[in-house]
Amino acid sequence: MNASSRKDLAVVIVSWNVRDILSENLKALFSEGMNTGFTVIVIDNASNDGTIEAVRAAFPQVRVIANKRNEGFAKACNQGIEEMVAEVGGIEGAPHILLLNPDMLVVPNMLAKTVAYLNVYPDVAVVGAKLLDKNEQPMHHMRRFPTLRDQLAILLKLPHIFPGLLRRYYAEDLDLEKEQEVDSVRGSYFAINKTALQRIGNLDERYFIWFEEVDYCRMAKEKGMKVMYVPSIVAEDLVGRSAALCTTFWKQKVFTHSMILYFKKWYSAWQAVLLQIIRPFALTSAWITDYFRRKPSRLKNEPL
Repeated sequence: MNASSRKDLAVVIVSWNVRDILSENLKALFSEGMNTGFTVIVIDNASNDGTIEAVRAAFPQVRVIANKRNEGFAKACNQGIEEMVAEVGGIEGAPHILLLNPDMLVVPNMLAKTVAYLNVYPDVAVVGAKLLDKNEQPMHHMRRFPTLRDQLAILLKLPHIFPGLLRRYYAEDLDLEKEQEVDSVRGSYFAINKTALQRIGNLDERYFIWFEEVDYCRMAKEKGMKVMYVPSIVAEDLVGRSAALCTTFWKQKVFTHSMILYFKKWYSAWQAVLLQIIRPFALTSAWITDYFRRKPSRLKNEPL
């Protein structure tokens, strides 16, 4: 594989205390059948499980950026993107970017398909894959853009009483076997066209985690670009291995903070204020959940 082909795609993986599953991810990436040029950058957010040492020992071809503290997902992704931009001497020569969660297993030949698709459709800012769960069933990971109604329902736990309340928001009516334009796709396999990097730029670092990919898709739409769900591109999503280490309270705190940031950016101020007023209900519910589960926090450097 020559040096120029390695610039077709940069795979950016942000990790936090998921050494073993990240190793499986990297094994899949470097297995036979990944017949496209790509570079892999792992940005580690101050793991304490030996992630950095394990990756450097087993995968010397992977670039590792070792953060001294947990910088969050958006900022760490931007570190990886900026590493590639600096290497090629500017954004004009940047490759396509694939933001890939550490708990993903990419099917052979899918990176090549991703690059080919982005090359053919420069007006497509973001491509999302068909994601399979542990039972190899496709996941409804697309979302319509958030509205006040559905986010209030989430904060107030109303779907527990009315299970179909969020069907539209979760885009459960979409055909998972059909290639289609959507509002947003899950950030676990989030392919960004190099043309989008030039027109939109990086992720908004105000989001520590959650809503950063929705925000990016929203910015793409504002620029007249598309977000596409492409089911011929397939990956297995083992879902939330890092998040599983955190308390429900911490996850709810960061999720709702990001939600409010999103509404401040894209909607009228009163909507963000209303969400802020309702937020304590969700935090109290999460605290009670942790209390009865007796789950201690394992997260260091909580941002909020």
